[in-house]
Amino acid sequence: MSALKLPNGPETHPWVQMYQWLTNPLEYIEDCAKRYGDIFTLQLGQNFAPQVFISNPQAIQQIFSTDPKKLDSGSRAGVQAPLLGRQSLLALEGKPHQRQRKLLTPPLHGERMLAYGELTRKITEQVISQWQVGESFSILPSMQAISFQVILKAVFGLEDGPRYEKLKELLIAILNPKFPIIRTILLIFPSMQQDLGAWSHWGKYLRLRQQIDQLIYAEIQDRKAQPDSSRTDILSLMMAARDEAGEPMTDLELRDELMTLLVAGHETTATSLSWALYWIHHLPQVREKLLQELDNLGEQPDPNAIFRLPYLNAVCSETLRLYPVAISGLNRLVKSPLQIGEYNFEPGTLLTPSIYLTHHREDLYPESKQFKPERFLERQFSPYEYLPFGGGNRRCIGMAFALFEMKLVLTTVLSHWQMELADSKPVQPVRKGLLFSPAGGVKMVVKGKRPQNQPILQTSSSSV
Repeated sequence: MSALKLPNGPETHPWVQMYQWLTNPLEYIEDCAKRYGDIFTLQLGQNFAPQVFISNPQAIQQIFSTDPKKLDSGSRAGVQAPLLGRQSLLALEGKPHQRQRKLLTPPLHGERMLAYGELTRKITEQVISQWQVGESFSILPSMQAISFQVILKAVFGLEDGPRYEKLKELLIAILNPKFPIIRTILLIFPSMQQDLGAWSHWGKYLRLRQQIDQLIYAEIQDRKAQPDSSRTDILSLMMAARDEAGEPMTDLELRDELMTLLVAGHETTATSLSWALYWIHHLPQVREKLLQELDNLGEQPDPNAIFRLPYLNAVCSETLRLYPVAISGLNRLVKSPLQIGEYNFEPGTLLTPSIYLTHHREDLYPESKQFKPERFLERQFSPYEYLPFGGGNRRCIGMAFALFEMKLVLTTVLSHWQMELADSKPVQPVRKGLLFSPAGGVKMVVKGKRPQNQPILQTSSSSV
Protein backbone atom coordinates (compact mmCIF):
# COMPACT_ATOMS: atom_id res chain seq x y z
CA MET A 1 0.00 0.00 0.00
CA SER A 2 1.17 3.56 -0.63
CA ALA A 3 1.24 6.24 2.04
CA LEU A 4 -2.31 7.27 1.11
CA LYS A 5 -4.37 7.47 4.26
CA LEU A 6 -7.29 5.04 4.54
CA PRO A 7 -10.47 6.13 6.33
CA ASN A 8 -10.28 5.90 10.13
CA GLY A 9 -11.27 2.75 11.98
CA PRO A 10 -10.57 0.83 15.19
CA GLU A 11 -6.93 0.55 16.19
CA THR A 12 -7.42 -2.71 18.07
CA HIS A 13 -5.46 -5.78 16.93
CA PRO A 14 -6.88 -7.36 13.71
CA TRP A 15 -7.63 -10.59 15.64
CA VAL A 16 -9.81 -8.61 18.04
CA GLN A 17 -11.60 -6.95 15.11
CA MET A 18 -12.11 -10.35 13.52
CA TYR A 19 -13.51 -11.80 16.76
CA GLN A 20 -16.00 -8.94 17.15
CA TRP A 21 -17.00 -9.19 13.50
CA LEU A 22 -17.66 -12.93 13.88
CA THR A 23 -19.46 -12.86 17.23
CA ASN A 24 -21.32 -9.54 17.38
CA PRO A 25 -21.20 -7.97 13.92
CA LEU A 26 -24.28 -5.71 13.94
CA GLU A 27 -23.44 -3.88 17.16
CA TYR A 28 -19.78 -3.76 16.17
CA ILE A 29 -20.35 -2.02 12.83
CA GLU A 30 -23.00 0.28 14.34
CA ASP A 31 -20.49 1.28 17.00
CA CYS A 32 -17.83 1.90 14.30
CA ALA A 33 -20.26 4.03 12.27
CA LYS A 34 -21.04 6.15 15.37
CA ARG A 35 -17.34 6.66 16.06
CA TYR A 36 -15.87 7.01 12.59
CA GLY A 37 -18.74 8.03 10.30
CA ASP A 38 -20.22 6.38 7.22
CA ILE A 39 -16.88 5.33 5.70
CA PHE A 40 -14.49 3.42 8.00
CA THR A 41 -11.76 0.76 7.77
CA LEU A 42 -11.67 -2.66 9.45
CA GLN A 43 -8.93 -5.28 9.20
CA LEU A 44 -10.55 -8.66 8.62
CA GLY A 45 -10.07 -11.93 6.79
CA GLN A 46 -7.16 -14.16 5.87
CA ASN A 47 -4.35 -11.60 5.65
CA PHE A 48 -6.13 -8.84 7.54
CA ALA A 49 -6.19 -6.71 4.41
CA PRO A 50 -7.86 -3.37 5.11
CA GLN A 51 -11.56 -3.47 4.24
CA VAL A 52 -13.41 -0.17 3.85
CA PHE A 53 -17.07 -0.27 4.93
CA ILE A 54 -19.27 2.29 3.21
CA SER A 55 -22.82 3.38 4.08
CA ASN A 56 -22.78 6.75 2.37
CA PRO A 57 -25.33 6.68 -0.51
CA GLN A 58 -23.27 8.97 -2.80
CA ALA A 59 -20.19 6.79 -2.30
CA ILE A 60 -22.27 3.63 -2.88
CA GLN A 61 -23.60 5.18 -6.10
CA GLN A 62 -20.00 5.68 -7.24
CA ILE A 63 -19.13 2.06 -6.39
CA PHE A 64 -22.14 0.68 -8.29
CA SER A 65 -21.53 2.85 -11.36
CA THR A 66 -17.70 2.56 -11.63
CA ASP A 67 -16.45 0.61 -14.66
CA PRO A 68 -15.79 -3.03 -13.59
CA LYS A 69 -12.33 -2.69 -15.20
CA LYS A 70 -11.44 -0.35 -12.33
CA LEU A 71 -13.50 -1.87 -9.54
CA ASP A 72 -15.08 -5.32 -9.52
CA SER A 73 -16.01 -8.25 -7.32
CA GLY A 74 -15.30 -11.96 -7.90
CA SER A 75 -12.84 -14.43 -6.43
CA ARG A 76 -9.96 -11.91 -6.37
CA ALA A 77 -12.11 -9.65 -4.19
CA GLY A 78 -12.24 -12.43 -1.62
CA VAL A 79 -15.59 -13.93 -2.63
CA GLN A 80 -15.00 -17.44 -1.32
CA ALA A 81 -17.45 -19.89 -2.88
CA PRO A 82 -16.11 -23.45 -2.47
CA LEU A 83 -19.61 -24.92 -2.69
CA LEU A 84 -20.64 -22.78 -5.66
CA GLY A 85 -17.52 -23.31 -7.76
CA ARG A 86 -15.24 -21.13 -9.87
CA GLN A 87 -17.75 -20.74 -12.71
CA SER A 88 -20.35 -19.30 -10.32
CA LEU A 89 -21.62 -15.84 -11.19
CA LEU A 90 -20.34 -14.66 -7.78
CA ALA A 91 -16.76 -15.81 -8.42
CA LEU A 92 -16.43 -14.61 -12.04
CA GLU A 93 -15.39 -11.14 -13.19
CA GLY A 94 -15.02 -9.18 -16.42
CA LYS A 95 -16.23 -10.69 -19.72
CA PRO A 96 -17.02 -14.21 -18.36
CA HIS A 97 -19.17 -12.64 -15.63
CA GLN A 98 -21.00 -10.49 -18.21
CA ARG A 99 -21.65 -13.54 -20.43
CA GLN A 100 -23.06 -15.70 -17.62
CA ARG A 101 -25.26 -12.88 -16.35
CA LYS A 102 -26.77 -12.41 -19.81
CA LEU A 103 -27.48 -16.15 -20.15
CA LEU A 104 -29.07 -16.42 -16.70
CA THR A 105 -31.29 -13.33 -16.70
CA PRO A 106 -34.24 -14.39 -18.97
CA PRO A 107 -35.39 -17.51 -17.04
CA LEU A 108 -35.66 -15.50 -13.80
CA HIS A 109 -37.78 -12.63 -15.09
CA GLY A 110 -41.08 -11.67 -16.70
CA GLU A 111 -43.56 -14.21 -17.99
CA ARG A 112 -41.22 -17.14 -17.37
CA MET A 113 -40.95 -16.24 -13.71
CA LEU A 114 -44.73 -15.82 -13.34
CA ALA A 115 -45.19 -19.34 -14.69
CA TYR A 116 -43.78 -20.65 -11.40
CA GLY A 117 -46.63 -19.04 -9.44
CA GLU A 118 -48.95 -22.02 -9.38
CA LEU A 119 -46.11 -24.38 -8.41
CA THR A 120 -45.08 -22.09 -5.53
CA ARG A 121 -48.65 -21.87 -4.25
CA LYS A 122 -49.14 -25.66 -4.36
CA ILE A 123 -45.87 -26.32 -2.53
CA THR A 124 -46.81 -23.75 0.14
CA GLU A 125 -50.26 -25.30 0.63
CA GLN A 126 -48.76 -28.77 0.93
CA VAL A 127 -46.22 -27.70 3.60
CA ILE A 128 -48.62 -25.61 5.69
CA SER A 129 -51.35 -28.27 5.56
CA GLN A 130 -49.18 -30.25 8.00
CA TRP A 131 -49.42 -27.57 10.72
CA GLN A 132 -51.43 -28.58 13.80
CA VAL A 133 -53.91 -26.18 15.41
CA GLY A 134 -52.84 -25.21 18.93
CA GLU A 135 -49.26 -26.47 18.65
CA SER A 136 -46.31 -24.12 19.09
CA PHE A 137 -43.64 -24.52 16.41
CA SER A 138 -40.75 -22.66 14.79
CA ILE A 139 -41.77 -21.13 11.45
CA LEU A 140 -38.27 -21.09 9.89
CA PRO A 141 -38.06 -24.86 9.08
CA SER A 142 -41.43 -24.66 7.26
CA MET A 143 -40.26 -21.65 5.23
CA GLN A 144 -37.01 -23.53 4.46
CA ALA A 145 -39.04 -26.53 3.27
CA ILE A 146 -41.06 -24.29 0.94
CA SER A 147 -38.12 -22.37 -0.55
CA PHE A 148 -36.17 -25.60 -0.89
CA GLN A 149 -38.90 -27.37 -2.86
CA VAL A 150 -39.49 -24.30 -5.04
CA ILE A 151 -35.81 -24.37 -5.98
CA LEU A 152 -35.61 -28.13 -6.57
CA LYS A 153 -38.79 -28.10 -8.69
CA ALA A 154 -38.76 -24.70 -10.42
CA VAL A 155 -34.98 -24.24 -10.77
CA PHE A 156 -33.70 -27.85 -11.04
CA GLY A 157 -36.98 -29.13 -12.53
CA LEU A 158 -36.82 -32.32 -10.45
CA GLU A 159 -39.90 -34.49 -10.03
CA ASP A 160 -40.58 -36.36 -6.77
CA GLY A 161 -38.52 -39.55 -6.78
CA PRO A 162 -35.26 -41.14 -5.55
CA ARG A 163 -32.96 -38.47 -7.06
CA TYR A 164 -35.08 -35.64 -5.66
CA GLU A 165 -35.11 -37.20 -2.18
CA LYS A 166 -31.37 -37.95 -2.17
CA LEU A 167 -30.42 -34.47 -3.41
CA LYS A 168 -32.74 -32.91 -0.82
CA GLU A 169 -31.16 -34.95 1.98
CA LEU A 170 -27.59 -34.08 0.92
CA LEU A 171 -28.31 -30.40 0.39
CA ILE A 172 -29.99 -30.07 3.79
CA ALA A 173 -26.92 -31.70 5.36
CA ILE A 174 -24.44 -29.37 3.62
CA LEU A 175 -26.48 -26.18 4.10
CA ASN A 176 -27.25 -26.73 7.78
CA PRO A 177 -23.98 -27.67 9.52
CA LYS A 178 -24.18 -28.60 13.22
CA PHE A 179 -21.61 -25.91 14.04
CA PRO A 180 -22.22 -22.95 11.70
CA ILE A 181 -19.51 -20.84 13.38
CA ILE A 182 -16.84 -23.43 12.41
CA ARG A 183 -18.09 -23.39 8.79
CA THR A 184 -17.93 -19.56 8.81
CA ILE A 185 -14.34 -19.60 10.06
CA LEU A 186 -13.35 -22.18 7.41
CA LEU A 187 -14.91 -20.02 4.67
CA ILE A 188 -13.16 -16.87 5.91
CA PHE A 189 -9.76 -18.57 6.32
CA PRO A 190 -9.15 -20.76 3.22
CA SER A 191 -5.79 -21.93 4.64
CA MET A 192 -7.77 -23.88 7.28
CA GLN A 193 -9.67 -25.85 4.62
CA GLN A 194 -7.82 -29.11 5.22
CA ASP A 195 -9.27 -32.52 4.37
CA LEU A 196 -8.37 -34.54 7.47
CA GLY A 197 -10.65 -37.45 6.62
CA ALA A 198 -14.39 -38.08 6.61
CA TRP A 199 -14.80 -37.05 10.27
CA SER A 200 -13.13 -33.66 9.96
CA HIS A 201 -15.37 -30.63 9.29
CA TRP A 202 -13.85 -29.87 5.90
CA GLY A 203 -13.54 -33.53 4.93
CA LYS A 204 -17.23 -34.08 5.62
CA TYR A 205 -18.06 -30.97 3.59
CA LEU A 206 -16.02 -32.14 0.58
CA ARG A 207 -17.61 -35.61 0.60
CA LEU A 208 -21.12 -34.16 0.73
CA ARG A 209 -20.26 -31.81 -2.13
CA GLN A 210 -18.94 -34.71 -4.22
CA GLN A 211 -22.17 -36.69 -3.76
CA ILE A 212 -24.26 -33.63 -4.67
CA ASP A 213 -22.17 -33.10 -7.81
CA GLN A 214 -22.70 -36.70 -8.94
CA LEU A 215 -26.48 -36.25 -8.74
CA ILE A 216 -26.45 -32.88 -10.54
CA TYR A 217 -24.23 -34.17 -13.37
CA ALA A 218 -26.43 -37.28 -13.70
CA GLU A 219 -29.49 -35.02 -14.07
CA ILE A 220 -27.72 -32.91 -16.74
CA GLN A 221 -26.72 -36.07 -18.68
CA ASP A 222 -30.29 -37.43 -18.54
CA ARG A 223 -31.64 -34.15 -19.93
CA LYS A 224 -29.11 -34.20 -22.74
CA ALA A 225 -29.98 -37.80 -23.59
CA GLN A 226 -33.73 -37.02 -23.67
CA PRO A 227 -34.21 -33.40 -24.72
CA ASP A 228 -37.72 -32.05 -24.10
CA SER A 229 -38.46 -28.59 -25.49
CA SER A 230 -41.71 -28.32 -23.51
CA ARG A 231 -39.90 -28.14 -20.14
CA THR A 232 -39.98 -24.73 -18.45
CA ASP A 233 -37.75 -25.29 -15.40
CA ILE A 234 -34.72 -23.02 -15.11
CA LEU A 235 -32.15 -25.80 -15.71
CA SER A 236 -33.83 -26.64 -19.06
CA LEU A 237 -33.90 -22.95 -20.04
CA MET A 238 -30.23 -22.59 -19.05
CA MET A 239 -29.32 -25.64 -21.14
CA ALA A 240 -31.13 -24.17 -24.15
CA ALA A 241 -29.52 -20.70 -23.78
CA ARG A 242 -26.77 -19.66 -26.21
CA ASP A 243 -24.26 -16.84 -25.93
CA GLU A 244 -23.40 -14.37 -28.73
CA ALA A 245 -21.03 -16.92 -30.29
CA GLY A 246 -23.86 -19.51 -30.31
CA GLU A 247 -22.18 -21.53 -27.54
CA PRO A 248 -24.17 -23.26 -24.77
CA MET A 249 -23.12 -23.33 -21.12
CA THR A 250 -20.76 -26.18 -20.24
CA ASP A 251 -21.77 -28.85 -17.72
CA LEU A 252 -19.43 -27.26 -15.17
CA GLU A 253 -21.01 -23.82 -15.71
CA LEU A 254 -24.50 -25.32 -15.38
CA ARG A 255 -23.54 -27.09 -12.15
CA ASP A 256 -21.95 -23.98 -10.61
CA GLU A 257 -24.88 -21.71 -11.53
CA LEU A 258 -27.42 -24.22 -10.21
CA MET A 259 -25.57 -24.32 -6.89
CA THR A 260 -25.40 -20.52 -6.84
CA LEU A 261 -29.16 -20.20 -7.38
CA LEU A 262 -29.78 -22.83 -4.74
CA VAL A 263 -27.48 -21.43 -2.05
CA ALA A 264 -28.28 -17.77 -2.76
CA GLY A 265 -32.02 -18.39 -3.05
CA HIS A 266 -32.84 -20.96 -0.38
CA GLU A 267 -31.84 -19.74 3.06
CA THR A 268 -32.22 -16.05 2.12
CA THR A 269 -35.88 -16.35 1.06
CA ALA A 270 -36.78 -18.66 3.97
CA THR A 271 -35.22 -16.25 6.48
CA SER A 272 -36.93 -13.20 4.96
CA LEU A 273 -40.31 -15.01 5.04
CA SER A 274 -39.81 -15.87 8.73
CA TRP A 275 -39.01 -12.23 9.56
CA ALA A 276 -42.04 -11.05 7.56
CA LEU A 277 -44.38 -13.42 9.45
CA TYR A 278 -42.85 -12.26 12.74
CA TRP A 279 -43.46 -8.56 12.03
CA ILE A 280 -46.96 -9.13 10.58
CA HIS A 281 -48.02 -10.92 13.76
CA HIS A 282 -46.01 -8.73 16.13
CA LEU A 283 -47.84 -5.61 14.94
CA PRO A 284 -51.64 -6.12 14.75
CA GLN A 285 -52.17 -2.96 12.67
CA VAL A 286 -49.82 -4.28 9.96
CA ARG A 287 -51.63 -7.63 9.89
CA GLU A 288 -55.08 -6.00 9.65
CA LYS A 289 -54.04 -3.66 6.85
CA LEU A 290 -52.43 -6.51 4.91
CA LEU A 291 -55.41 -8.88 5.30
CA GLN A 292 -57.72 -6.10 4.10
CA GLU A 293 -55.61 -5.66 0.96
CA LEU A 294 -55.52 -9.43 0.34
CA ASP A 295 -59.29 -9.75 0.84
CA ASN A 296 -59.85 -7.04 -1.80
CA LEU A 297 -58.19 -9.21 -4.46
CA GLY A 298 -61.52 -10.81 -5.30
CA GLU A 299 -62.08 -14.18 -6.96
CA GLN A 300 -59.16 -15.97 -8.62
CA PRO A 301 -56.48 -13.24 -8.65
CA ASP A 302 -53.55 -14.10 -10.87
CA PRO A 303 -50.04 -14.14 -9.39
CA ASN A 304 -49.30 -10.92 -11.26
CA ALA A 305 -52.02 -9.10 -9.25
CA ILE A 306 -50.49 -10.40 -6.00
CA PHE A 307 -47.02 -9.30 -7.17
CA ARG A 308 -48.29 -5.71 -7.66
CA LEU A 309 -50.10 -5.23 -4.31
CA PRO A 310 -48.72 -1.98 -2.81
CA TYR A 311 -49.00 -2.76 0.93
CA LEU A 312 -47.75 -6.34 0.53
CA ASN A 313 -44.80 -4.91 -1.40
CA ALA A 314 -44.18 -2.36 1.38
CA VAL A 315 -44.23 -5.13 4.04
CA CYS A 316 -41.70 -7.19 2.07
CA SER A 317 -39.51 -4.12 1.43
CA GLU A 318 -39.49 -3.12 5.11
CA THR A 319 -38.69 -6.73 6.14
CA LEU A 320 -35.64 -6.69 3.84
CA ARG A 321 -34.64 -3.22 5.03
CA LEU A 322 -34.71 -3.81 8.78
CA TYR A 323 -32.73 -7.07 8.91
CA PRO A 324 -31.27 -7.76 5.47
CA VAL A 325 -30.18 -11.42 5.29
CA ALA A 326 -26.78 -10.38 3.94
CA ILE A 327 -25.58 -7.36 5.93
CA SER A 328 -22.97 -6.35 3.33
CA GLY A 329 -22.86 -6.24 -0.46
CA LEU A 330 -20.16 -8.21 -2.26
CA ASN A 331 -16.64 -6.83 -1.70
CA ARG A 332 -15.24 -4.78 -4.57
CA LEU A 333 -11.51 -4.88 -5.33
CA VAL A 334 -9.92 -1.61 -6.46
CA LYS A 335 -8.02 -2.39 -9.69
CA SER A 336 -6.72 1.08 -10.59
CA PRO A 337 -6.39 4.26 -8.47
CA LEU A 338 -9.85 5.48 -7.59
CA GLN A 339 -11.33 8.47 -5.79
CA ILE A 340 -14.55 7.95 -3.86
CA GLY A 341 -15.81 10.94 -1.93
CA GLU A 342 -12.79 12.59 -0.31
CA TYR A 343 -10.74 9.38 -0.29
CA ASN A 344 -8.23 8.09 -2.83
CA PHE A 345 -7.93 4.32 -2.93
CA GLU A 346 -4.97 2.36 -4.25
CA PRO A 347 -5.26 -0.94 -6.20
CA GLY A 348 -5.67 -3.87 -3.82
CA THR A 349 -8.04 -2.07 -1.42
CA LEU A 350 -11.34 -3.81 -0.66
CA LEU A 351 -14.50 -1.68 -0.61
CA THR A 352 -17.60 -3.13 1.08
CA PRO A 353 -21.04 -1.53 0.62
CA SER A 354 -22.70 -1.90 4.05
CA ILE A 355 -26.33 -2.82 3.39
CA TYR A 356 -27.25 -2.97 7.08
CA LEU A 357 -25.74 0.42 8.00
CA THR A 358 -27.24 2.14 4.94
CA HIS A 359 -30.67 0.72 5.84
CA HIS A 360 -30.33 2.14 9.36
CA ARG A 361 -29.37 5.70 8.47
CA GLU A 362 -31.67 7.94 10.49
CA ASP A 363 -31.57 10.63 7.77
CA LEU A 364 -33.14 8.13 5.33
CA TYR A 365 -35.16 5.94 7.68
CA PRO A 366 -36.23 7.84 10.83
CA GLU A 367 -36.72 5.45 13.80
CA SER A 368 -34.83 2.89 11.75
CA LYS A 369 -35.24 0.12 14.37
CA GLN A 370 -39.05 0.33 14.04
CA PHE A 371 -40.96 -1.76 11.48
CA LYS A 372 -42.89 0.77 9.37
CA PRO A 373 -44.00 -0.47 5.92
CA GLU A 374 -45.60 2.95 5.27
CA ARG A 375 -42.18 4.46 4.59
CA PHE A 376 -42.15 2.56 1.27
CA LEU A 377 -45.58 3.98 0.34
CA GLU A 378 -44.58 7.55 1.23
CA ARG A 379 -41.38 7.78 -0.78
CA GLN A 380 -39.27 6.06 -3.39
CA PHE A 381 -35.75 5.11 -2.28
CA SER A 382 -32.86 5.08 -4.75
CA PRO A 383 -30.83 1.86 -5.38
CA TYR A 384 -28.03 3.47 -3.28
CA GLU A 385 -30.30 4.05 -0.26
CA TYR A 386 -32.14 0.72 -0.34
CA LEU A 387 -30.07 -2.25 -1.50
CA PRO A 388 -31.13 -5.58 0.07
CA PHE A 389 -30.01 -7.41 -3.11
CA GLY A 390 -26.75 -5.50 -3.58
CA GLY A 391 -26.31 -3.37 -6.67
CA GLY A 392 -24.47 -2.40 -9.83
CA ASN A 393 -23.23 -5.28 -11.99
CA ARG A 394 -23.47 -7.48 -8.86
CA ARG A 395 -27.12 -7.00 -8.00
CA CYS A 396 -28.67 -10.39 -7.17
CA ILE A 397 -29.92 -11.92 -10.39
CA GLY A 398 -32.76 -13.68 -8.57
CA MET A 399 -34.21 -10.51 -7.03
CA ALA A 400 -37.53 -10.52 -8.93
CA PHE A 401 -37.94 -14.27 -8.40
CA ALA A 402 -37.27 -13.96 -4.63
CA LEU A 403 -39.79 -11.13 -4.20
CA PHE A 404 -42.40 -12.99 -6.25
CA GLU A 405 -41.95 -16.14 -4.16
CA MET A 406 -42.06 -14.15 -0.92
CA LYS A 407 -45.34 -12.44 -1.85
CA LEU A 408 -47.04 -15.64 -3.01
CA VAL A 409 -46.00 -17.61 0.09
CA LEU A 410 -47.16 -14.86 2.48
CA THR A 411 -50.49 -14.53 0.65
CA THR A 412 -51.08 -18.29 0.79
CA VAL A 413 -50.14 -18.63 4.48
CA LEU A 414 -52.20 -15.62 5.62
CA SER A 415 -55.23 -16.66 3.59
CA HIS A 416 -55.28 -20.17 5.10
CA TRP A 417 -54.47 -19.78 8.76
CA GLN A 418 -55.09 -17.49 11.73
CA MET A 419 -51.84 -17.45 13.65
CA GLU A 420 -50.13 -15.66 16.48
CA LEU A 421 -46.66 -15.47 18.01
CA ALA A 422 -46.03 -18.07 20.73
CA ASP A 423 -44.61 -15.39 23.04
CA SER A 424 -44.27 -11.62 23.11
CA LYS A 425 -40.49 -11.49 23.55
CA PRO A 426 -38.84 -9.46 20.75
CA VAL A 427 -36.91 -11.68 18.29
CA GLN A 428 -33.29 -10.72 17.61
CA PRO A 429 -31.11 -11.50 14.57
CA VAL A 430 -28.27 -14.00 15.08
CA ARG A 431 -25.39 -14.96 12.83
CA LYS A 432 -25.97 -18.21 10.98
CA GLY A 433 -22.85 -18.83 8.93
CA LEU A 434 -22.44 -15.85 6.59
CA LEU A 435 -26.12 -14.84 6.86
CA PHE A 436 -28.36 -13.51 9.64
CA SER A 437 -31.43 -15.29 10.91
CA PRO A 438 -34.15 -14.68 13.54
CA ALA A 439 -33.09 -16.28 16.84
CA GLY A 440 -35.19 -19.37 17.56
CA GLY A 441 -36.64 -19.34 14.04
CA VAL A 442 -39.81 -17.39 15.18
CA LYS A 443 -42.09 -19.51 17.39
CA MET A 444 -45.74 -19.37 16.32
CA VAL A 445 -49.08 -21.01 17.14
CA VAL A 446 -51.82 -21.79 14.59
CA LYS A 447 -55.17 -20.69 16.08
CA GLY A 448 -57.40 -22.08 13.34
CA LYS A 449 -58.46 -21.79 9.70
CA ARG A 450 -59.16 -18.31 8.42
CA PRO A 451 -62.90 -18.21 7.66
CA GLN A 452 -62.86 -15.70 4.80
CA ASN A 453 -59.99 -17.34 2.92
CA GLN A 454 -61.88 -18.51 -0.17
CA PRO A 455 -61.29 -15.49 -2.46
CA ILE A 456 -57.52 -15.51 -2.05
CA LEU A 457 -56.95 -19.20 -2.37
CA GLN A 458 -57.96 -19.94 -5.89
CA THR A 459 -55.07 -18.54 -7.85
CA SER A 460 -55.71 -19.35 -11.46
CA SER A 461 -52.87 -20.96 -13.34
CA SER A 462 -54.48 -20.05 -16.66
CA SER A 463 -54.04 -16.34 -15.93
CA VAL A 464 -50.26 -16.74 -15.99
